[in-house]
Amino acid sequence: MRIFAQMDVQIAQLLGQSAHLLDHVPTGFRRFLHQDIRWTNRLIGVKGARGTGKTTLLLQWLKDQNLPPDKGAYFSLDDLYFTTFQLKDAVHEFYRSGGKILVLDEVHKYQNWAQEIKNCHDFYPGLKIIFTGSSIMELSQMTGDLSRRALMYNLPGLSFREYLLMMGIADFPRIDLHDLISNPHHVKECIPSEFQPHPHFRNYLQRGTYPYLLEDEEAVHHRIKQLVRTIVEVDMAEIQGLDIRNARKLLQLIYIIAQQVPFKPNLSSLSERTNIHRNSLNPYLHYLEQAQLLRLIHPAGNSVATLQKPEKIYLQNTTLLNALASSNVNAGTIRETFFLDQLTVHHLVNIPKHGDFIVDQTYTFEIGGKRKNKTQIKDIPQSYNVRDDQDIPIGNSLPLWYFGLLY
Repeated sequence: MRIFAQMDVQIAQLLGQSAHLLDHVPTGFRRFLHQDIRWTNRLIGVKGARGTGKTTLLLQWLKDQNLPPDKGAYFSLDDLYFTTFQLKDAVHEFYRSGGKILVLDEVHKYQNWAQEIKNCHDFYPGLKIIFTGSSIMELSQMTGDLSRRALMYNLPGLSFREYLLMMGIADFPRIDLHDLISNPHHVKECIPSEFQPHPHFRNYLQRGTYPYLLEDEEAVHHRIKQLVRTIVEVDMAEIQGLDIRNARKLLQLIYIIAQQVPFKPNLSSLSERTNIHRNSLNPYLHYLEQAQLLRLIHPAGNSVATLQKPEKIYLQNTTLLNALASSNVNAGTIRETFFLDQLTVHHLVNIPKHGDFIVDQTYTFEIGGKRKNKTQIKDIPQSYNVRDDQDIPIGNSLPLWYFGLLY
Protein backbone atom coordinates (compact mmCIF):
# COMPACT_ATOMS: atom_id res chain seq x y z
CA MET A 1 0.00 0.00 0.00
CA ARG A 2 2.87 2.35 0.79
CA ILE A 3 4.25 2.23 -2.74
CA PHE A 4 0.80 3.04 -4.19
CA ALA A 5 0.41 6.01 -1.86
CA GLN A 6 3.83 7.21 -2.97
CA MET A 7 2.80 6.72 -6.59
CA ASP A 8 -0.27 8.93 -6.11
CA VAL A 9 1.94 11.73 -4.80
CA GLN A 10 4.29 11.35 -7.75
CA ILE A 11 1.41 11.40 -10.24
CA ALA A 12 0.12 14.58 -8.62
CA GLN A 13 3.56 16.08 -9.28
CA LEU A 14 3.42 14.92 -12.91
CA LEU A 15 0.01 16.56 -13.28
CA GLY A 16 1.39 19.75 -11.76
CA GLN A 17 4.28 19.75 -14.23
CA SER A 18 1.81 19.20 -17.05
CA ALA A 19 -0.33 22.15 -15.96
CA HIS A 20 2.77 24.36 -15.74
CA LEU A 21 3.86 23.44 -19.26
CA LEU A 22 0.39 24.09 -20.66
CA ASP A 23 0.32 27.51 -19.00
CA HIS A 24 3.58 28.50 -20.68
CA VAL A 25 3.42 26.85 -24.12
CA PRO A 26 3.55 29.46 -26.94
CA THR A 27 0.39 29.38 -29.02
CA GLY A 28 0.94 31.94 -31.77
CA PHE A 29 2.73 29.85 -34.40
CA ARG A 30 1.46 26.37 -35.30
CA ARG A 31 3.23 23.74 -37.40
CA PHE A 32 1.45 22.57 -40.58
CA LEU A 33 0.87 19.15 -39.04
CA HIS A 34 -1.52 20.70 -36.51
CA GLN A 35 -4.09 20.96 -39.33
CA ASP A 36 -3.30 17.58 -40.88
CA ILE A 37 -3.61 15.27 -37.88
CA ARG A 38 -6.93 13.48 -37.49
CA TRP A 39 -7.31 14.38 -33.85
CA THR A 40 -10.51 12.34 -33.49
CA ASN A 41 -8.49 9.12 -33.62
CA ARG A 42 -8.04 7.50 -30.21
CA LEU A 43 -4.38 6.53 -30.69
CA ILE A 44 -2.02 8.90 -32.51
CA GLY A 45 1.76 8.86 -32.84
CA VAL A 46 4.03 11.69 -34.00
CA LYS A 47 7.68 10.99 -34.74
CA GLY A 48 10.40 13.27 -36.02
CA ALA A 49 13.94 14.47 -35.52
CA ARG A 50 15.05 16.36 -32.44
CA GLY A 51 14.23 20.04 -32.52
CA THR A 52 11.36 19.95 -35.02
CA GLY A 53 8.70 20.92 -32.45
CA LYS A 54 6.87 17.67 -31.62
CA THR A 55 6.43 18.51 -27.94
CA THR A 56 5.19 22.04 -28.63
CA LEU A 57 2.76 20.74 -31.27
CA LEU A 58 1.07 18.37 -28.83
CA LEU A 59 1.11 20.78 -25.90
CA GLN A 60 -0.61 23.39 -28.08
CA TRP A 61 -3.33 20.95 -29.05
CA LEU A 62 -3.78 19.76 -25.46
CA LYS A 63 -4.05 23.36 -24.26
CA ASP A 64 -6.78 23.97 -26.86
CA GLN A 65 -8.89 21.24 -25.23
CA ASN A 66 -9.18 23.43 -22.12
CA LEU A 67 -9.33 20.48 -19.71
CA PRO A 68 -8.35 20.44 -16.03
CA PRO A 69 -5.02 18.67 -15.30
CA ASP A 70 -6.68 15.46 -14.10
CA LYS A 71 -8.67 15.18 -17.36
CA GLY A 72 -6.00 16.06 -19.93
CA ALA A 73 -2.30 15.65 -19.10
CA TYR A 74 1.20 15.51 -20.56
CA PHE A 75 3.75 12.97 -19.29
CA SER A 76 7.34 12.84 -20.56
CA LEU A 77 8.66 9.29 -20.39
CA ASP A 78 12.21 10.46 -19.78
CA ASP A 79 11.01 11.79 -16.40
CA LEU A 80 12.75 10.12 -13.46
CA TYR A 81 9.32 8.95 -12.28
CA PHE A 82 9.33 6.29 -14.99
CA THR A 83 12.62 4.82 -13.80
CA THR A 84 10.76 3.64 -10.68
CA PHE A 85 7.13 3.19 -11.72
CA GLN A 86 5.61 1.54 -14.75
CA LEU A 87 3.76 3.49 -17.40
CA LYS A 88 0.75 1.20 -17.24
CA ASP A 89 0.32 1.92 -13.52
CA ALA A 90 0.49 5.68 -14.07
CA VAL A 91 -2.06 5.43 -16.89
CA HIS A 92 -4.33 3.30 -14.67
CA GLU A 93 -4.25 5.93 -11.91
CA PHE A 94 -4.88 8.74 -14.37
CA TYR A 95 -7.82 6.92 -15.99
CA ARG A 96 -9.27 5.84 -12.63
CA SER A 97 -9.31 9.49 -11.58
CA GLY A 98 -11.32 10.51 -14.66
CA GLY A 99 -8.53 11.14 -17.17
CA LYS A 100 -9.64 11.50 -20.81
CA ILE A 101 -6.60 12.60 -22.84
CA LEU A 102 -2.98 11.63 -22.21
CA VAL A 103 -0.02 12.96 -24.19
CA LEU A 104 3.08 10.76 -23.80
CA ASP A 105 6.33 12.38 -24.92
CA GLU A 106 9.67 10.71 -25.73
CA VAL A 107 8.19 7.20 -25.57
CA HIS A 108 11.36 5.67 -27.03
CA LYS A 109 13.07 6.49 -23.71
CA TYR A 110 10.90 3.90 -21.95
CA GLN A 111 11.57 0.20 -22.31
CA ASN A 112 8.66 -1.86 -23.64
CA TRP A 113 6.74 1.31 -24.48
CA ALA A 114 4.93 -0.17 -27.47
CA GLN A 115 3.41 -3.10 -25.59
CA GLU A 116 2.29 -0.96 -22.65
CA ILE A 117 0.71 1.71 -24.86
CA LYS A 118 -1.08 -1.00 -26.83
CA ASN A 119 -2.42 -2.52 -23.60
CA CYS A 120 -3.54 0.87 -22.26
CA HIS A 121 -5.32 1.57 -25.54
CA ASP A 122 -7.17 -1.74 -25.24
CA PHE A 123 -7.93 -1.66 -21.50
CA TYR A 124 -9.17 1.95 -21.28
CA PRO A 125 -11.62 2.57 -24.14
CA GLY A 126 -12.49 6.04 -22.86
CA LEU A 127 -8.89 7.26 -23.04
CA LYS A 128 -7.24 9.04 -25.98
CA ILE A 129 -3.46 8.57 -26.13
CA ILE A 130 -1.17 10.71 -28.28
CA PHE A 131 2.54 9.91 -28.19
CA THR A 132 5.76 11.27 -29.66
CA GLY A 133 9.02 9.55 -30.39
CA SER A 134 12.31 9.90 -32.19
CA SER A 135 12.43 9.66 -35.98
CA ILE A 136 14.50 6.52 -35.37
CA MET A 137 11.45 4.91 -33.79
CA GLU A 138 10.33 2.62 -36.59
CA LEU A 139 6.87 1.10 -36.87
CA SER A 140 8.61 -2.22 -37.47
CA GLN A 141 9.93 -2.05 -33.92
CA MET A 142 6.41 -1.77 -32.53
CA THR A 143 4.27 -4.76 -31.80
CA GLY A 144 2.14 -5.60 -34.80
CA ASP A 145 -1.03 -4.83 -32.87
CA LEU A 146 0.10 -1.30 -31.99
CA SER A 147 1.25 -0.48 -35.51
CA ARG A 148 -2.24 -1.40 -36.76
CA ARG A 149 -3.97 0.68 -34.09
CA ALA A 150 -1.89 3.87 -34.12
CA LEU A 151 -2.33 6.62 -36.69
CA MET A 152 1.28 7.70 -37.31
CA TYR A 153 2.61 11.04 -38.54
CA ASN A 154 6.09 12.43 -39.19
CA LEU A 155 7.03 16.03 -38.34
CA PRO A 156 9.82 17.36 -40.59
CA GLY A 157 11.76 20.58 -40.14
CA LEU A 158 10.25 23.95 -40.96
CA SER A 159 9.37 24.66 -44.57
CA PHE A 160 10.28 28.05 -45.97
CA ARG A 161 6.59 28.99 -45.75
CA GLU A 162 6.51 28.08 -42.04
CA TYR A 163 9.75 29.96 -41.42
CA LEU A 164 8.26 33.13 -42.91
CA LEU A 165 5.17 32.69 -40.75
CA MET A 166 7.08 31.94 -37.54
CA MET A 167 9.34 34.96 -38.04
CA GLY A 168 6.34 37.23 -38.65
CA ILE A 169 7.48 38.05 -42.19
CA ALA A 170 4.61 36.72 -44.32
CA ASP A 171 1.64 34.37 -44.20
CA PHE A 172 1.28 32.44 -47.46
CA PRO A 173 -1.10 29.54 -48.18
CA ARG A 174 0.20 26.02 -48.70
CA ILE A 175 0.61 25.18 -52.39
CA ASP A 176 -0.05 21.75 -53.91
CA LEU A 177 2.78 20.53 -56.15
CA HIS A 178 0.44 19.79 -59.06
CA ASP A 179 -1.02 23.31 -58.81
CA LEU A 180 2.46 24.83 -58.64
CA ILE A 181 3.47 23.03 -61.83
CA SER A 182 0.24 23.32 -63.82
CA ASN A 183 -0.64 26.89 -62.86
CA PRO A 184 2.40 28.67 -61.39
CA HIS A 185 0.92 32.08 -62.19
CA HIS A 186 -1.92 31.35 -59.78
CA VAL A 187 0.77 30.91 -57.11
CA LYS A 188 2.22 34.25 -58.20
CA GLU A 189 -1.15 35.88 -57.54
CA CYS A 190 -1.00 34.68 -53.91
CA ILE A 191 2.27 36.55 -53.35
CA PRO A 192 2.17 40.34 -52.74
CA SER A 193 4.08 42.16 -55.47
CA GLU A 194 6.19 44.01 -52.89
CA PHE A 195 7.43 40.79 -51.26
CA GLN A 196 11.18 40.31 -51.75
CA PRO A 197 11.90 36.60 -51.18
CA HIS A 198 15.65 36.37 -51.58
CA PRO A 199 16.97 38.01 -48.37
CA HIS A 200 14.62 35.83 -46.29
CA PHE A 201 15.37 32.78 -48.43
CA ARG A 202 19.11 33.15 -47.83
CA ASN A 203 18.53 33.38 -44.07
CA TYR A 204 16.29 30.32 -44.17
CA LEU A 205 18.87 28.27 -46.06
CA GLN A 206 21.45 29.17 -43.42
CA ARG A 207 19.48 28.50 -40.24
CA GLY A 208 15.76 28.03 -40.81
CA THR A 209 15.03 24.33 -40.35
CA TYR A 210 14.70 23.92 -36.58
CA PRO A 211 12.18 26.12 -34.71
CA TYR A 212 14.00 26.14 -31.37
CA LEU A 213 17.22 27.44 -32.97
CA LEU A 214 15.58 30.62 -34.23
CA GLU A 215 15.63 31.97 -30.67
CA ASP A 216 19.44 32.29 -30.87
CA GLU A 217 20.42 32.77 -34.51
CA GLU A 218 24.05 33.65 -33.77
CA ALA A 219 24.72 30.27 -32.15
CA VAL A 220 22.83 28.15 -34.68
CA HIS A 221 25.80 26.35 -36.21
CA HIS A 222 27.37 25.58 -32.83
CA ARG A 223 24.07 24.21 -31.55
CA ILE A 224 23.57 22.17 -34.72
CA LYS A 225 26.84 20.37 -34.06
CA GLN A 226 25.67 19.65 -30.51
CA LEU A 227 22.36 18.40 -31.92
CA VAL A 228 24.11 16.00 -34.32
CA ARG A 229 26.28 14.61 -31.53
CA THR A 230 23.24 14.07 -29.28
CA ILE A 231 21.31 12.30 -32.03
CA VAL A 232 24.22 9.96 -32.75
CA GLU A 233 25.35 9.30 -29.18
CA VAL A 234 21.95 9.22 -27.44
CA ASP A 235 19.04 8.70 -29.83
CA MET A 236 20.74 6.15 -32.06
CA ALA A 237 21.56 4.03 -29.02
CA GLU A 238 17.90 2.93 -29.26
CA ILE A 239 18.49 1.17 -32.60
CA GLN A 240 18.57 -2.58 -32.26
CA GLY A 241 21.72 -4.06 -33.75
CA LEU A 242 23.72 -0.81 -33.66
CA ASP A 243 26.85 -0.91 -31.53
CA ILE A 244 26.84 2.57 -29.99
CA ARG A 245 30.57 2.20 -29.33
CA ASN A 246 30.85 3.12 -33.02
CA ALA A 247 29.31 6.56 -32.40
CA ARG A 248 32.62 8.29 -33.08
CA LYS A 249 32.90 6.50 -36.43
CA LEU A 250 29.34 7.53 -37.30
CA LEU A 251 30.16 11.17 -36.56
CA GLN A 252 33.25 10.86 -38.73
CA LEU A 253 31.11 9.36 -41.51
CA ILE A 254 28.70 12.32 -41.34
CA TYR A 255 31.51 14.88 -41.51
CA ILE A 256 33.20 13.13 -44.45
CA ILE A 257 29.93 13.14 -46.39
CA ALA A 258 29.24 16.77 -45.41
CA GLN A 259 32.42 17.91 -47.16
CA GLN A 260 31.52 16.14 -50.42
CA VAL A 261 27.75 16.30 -50.87
CA PRO A 262 26.12 15.33 -53.11
CA PHE A 263 28.12 12.24 -52.25
CA LYS A 264 28.32 9.27 -54.62
CA PRO A 265 29.08 6.44 -52.22
CA ASN A 266 32.22 4.41 -52.76
CA LEU A 267 31.86 1.92 -49.94
CA SER A 268 35.43 0.63 -50.13
CA SER A 269 36.89 4.13 -49.85
CA LEU A 270 34.47 5.09 -47.06
CA SER A 271 35.35 1.93 -45.18
CA GLU A 272 39.05 2.75 -45.29
CA ARG A 273 38.54 6.37 -44.18
CA THR A 274 36.19 5.61 -41.28
CA ASN A 275 37.48 2.18 -40.26
CA ILE A 276 33.91 0.90 -40.50
CA HIS A 277 33.63 -2.57 -42.00
CA ARG A 278 32.34 -2.38 -45.57
CA ASN A 279 29.42 -4.71 -44.77
CA SER A 280 28.29 -2.34 -41.99
CA LEU A 281 28.35 0.85 -44.05
CA ASN A 282 25.01 0.43 -45.83
CA PRO A 283 23.12 -0.28 -42.58
CA TYR A 284 24.85 2.69 -40.93
CA LEU A 285 23.88 5.00 -43.80
CA HIS A 286 20.27 3.90 -43.45
CA TYR A 287 20.37 4.42 -39.67
CA LEU A 288 21.60 7.98 -40.26
CA GLU A 289 18.75 8.53 -42.70
CA GLN A 290 16.27 7.28 -40.10
CA ALA A 291 17.81 9.78 -37.69
CA GLN A 292 17.08 12.49 -40.30
CA LEU A 293 20.72 13.47 -40.66
CA LEU A 294 21.29 12.07 -44.17
CA ARG A 295 19.07 11.66 -47.20
CA LEU A 296 19.66 8.68 -49.50
CA ILE A 297 18.42 9.11 -53.08
CA HIS A 298 18.03 6.09 -55.36
CA PRO A 299 17.82 5.73 -59.15
CA ALA A 300 14.40 6.04 -60.76
CA GLY A 301 12.69 2.77 -61.61
CA ASN A 302 14.63 0.65 -59.12
CA SER A 303 12.84 -1.08 -56.30
CA VAL A 304 14.45 0.22 -53.12
CA ALA A 305 15.59 -2.69 -51.01
CA THR A 306 16.05 -1.87 -47.34
CA LEU A 307 19.83 -1.80 -47.54
CA GLN A 308 20.33 -1.00 -51.22
CA LYS A 309 23.25 1.29 -51.99
CA PRO A 310 21.92 4.77 -52.86
CA GLU A 311 22.84 6.67 -56.02
CA LYS A 312 23.58 9.88 -54.10
CA ILE A 313 23.74 10.99 -50.47
CA TYR A 314 22.78 14.45 -49.24
CA LEU A 315 22.56 15.98 -45.81
CA GLN A 316 18.97 16.18 -44.60
CA ASN A 317 18.58 19.96 -44.86
CA THR A 318 20.48 23.16 -45.63
CA THR A 319 20.84 24.14 -41.96
CA LEU A 320 22.82 20.94 -41.34
CA LEU A 321 24.75 21.48 -44.56
CA ASN A 322 25.87 25.01 -43.70
CA ALA A 323 26.80 24.03 -40.14
CA LEU A 324 28.79 20.89 -40.93
CA ALA A 325 30.61 21.79 -44.15
CA SER A 326 34.09 23.06 -43.32
CA SER A 327 34.25 25.60 -46.17
CA ASN A 328 31.88 27.60 -48.35
CA VAL A 329 29.18 25.27 -49.59
CA ASN A 330 28.67 24.91 -53.33
CA ALA A 331 25.56 26.85 -54.40
CA GLY A 332 24.33 23.93 -56.49
CA THR A 333 24.47 21.62 -53.48
CA ILE A 334 22.44 24.08 -51.40
CA ARG A 335 19.81 24.31 -54.14
CA GLU A 336 19.48 20.55 -54.50
CA THR A 337 19.43 19.95 -50.74
CA PHE A 338 16.63 22.49 -50.29
CA PHE A 339 14.60 21.01 -53.15
CA LEU A 340 14.88 17.51 -51.70
CA ASP A 341 14.10 18.68 -48.18
CA GLN A 342 10.84 20.31 -49.24
CA LEU A 343 9.70 17.69 -51.77
CA THR A 344 10.36 14.46 -49.89
CA VAL A 345 7.89 15.34 -47.12
CA HIS A 346 4.96 14.32 -49.32
CA HIS A 347 6.54 13.00 -52.52
CA LEU A 348 8.87 10.31 -53.84
CA VAL A 349 12.09 11.72 -55.34
CA ASN A 350 14.59 9.72 -57.42
CA ILE A 351 17.59 10.27 -59.70
CA PRO A 352 16.55 10.08 -63.40
CA LYS A 353 18.71 9.31 -66.43
CA HIS A 354 18.36 12.93 -67.56
CA GLY A 355 17.89 15.91 -65.27
CA ASP A 356 18.56 16.23 -61.56
CA PHE A 357 15.44 14.71 -59.98
CA ILE A 358 12.23 12.97 -60.94
CA VAL A 359 9.28 13.39 -58.56
CA ASP A 360 6.57 10.73 -58.19
CA GLN A 361 7.98 9.04 -61.32
CA THR A 362 6.30 11.84 -63.32
CA TYR A 363 7.86 15.31 -63.10
CA THR A 364 11.50 15.84 -64.10
CA PHE A 365 13.39 18.80 -62.66
CA GLU A 366 16.69 20.46 -63.47
CA ILE A 367 17.86 22.62 -60.56
CA GLY A 368 20.20 25.56 -61.15
CA GLY A 369 21.02 29.25 -61.20
CA LYS A 370 20.87 31.94 -63.85
CA ARG A 371 23.12 30.05 -66.29
CA LYS A 372 20.98 26.93 -66.16
CA ASN A 373 18.85 26.21 -69.24
CA LYS A 374 16.57 23.35 -70.19
CA THR A 375 18.89 21.75 -72.74
CA GLN A 376 19.35 18.48 -70.81
CA ILE A 377 15.62 17.87 -70.37
CA LYS A 378 14.06 19.73 -73.34
CA ASP A 379 12.70 16.53 -74.94
CA ILE A 380 11.33 15.04 -71.72
CA PRO A 381 7.57 15.44 -71.09
CA GLN A 382 6.56 17.27 -67.91
CA SER A 383 10.05 18.62 -67.33
CA TYR A 384 10.86 21.89 -65.61
CA ASN A 385 13.76 24.18 -64.88
CA VAL A 386 13.99 25.34 -61.27
CA ARG A 387 16.16 28.43 -60.68
CA ASP A 388 17.23 30.22 -57.55
CA ASP A 389 17.60 33.63 -59.21
CA GLN A 390 13.94 33.99 -60.22
CA ASP A 391 11.24 35.76 -58.22
CA ILE A 392 8.38 34.64 -60.46
CA PRO A 393 7.69 31.82 -62.95
CA ILE A 394 8.76 32.30 -66.57
CA GLY A 395 7.46 29.67 -68.98
CA ASN A 396 8.56 26.25 -67.74
CA SER A 397 11.13 27.83 -65.46
CA LEU A 398 10.03 27.98 -61.82
CA PRO A 399 11.49 29.88 -58.84
CA LEU A 400 13.24 27.58 -56.39
CA TRP A 401 11.72 29.32 -53.38
CA TYR A 402 8.18 28.43 -54.57
CA PHE A 403 8.93 24.83 -53.55
CA GLY A 404 9.22 26.05 -49.97
CA LEU A 405 5.46 26.69 -49.95
CA LEU A 406 4.43 23.03 -50.24
CA TYR A 407 3.76 22.47 -46.53
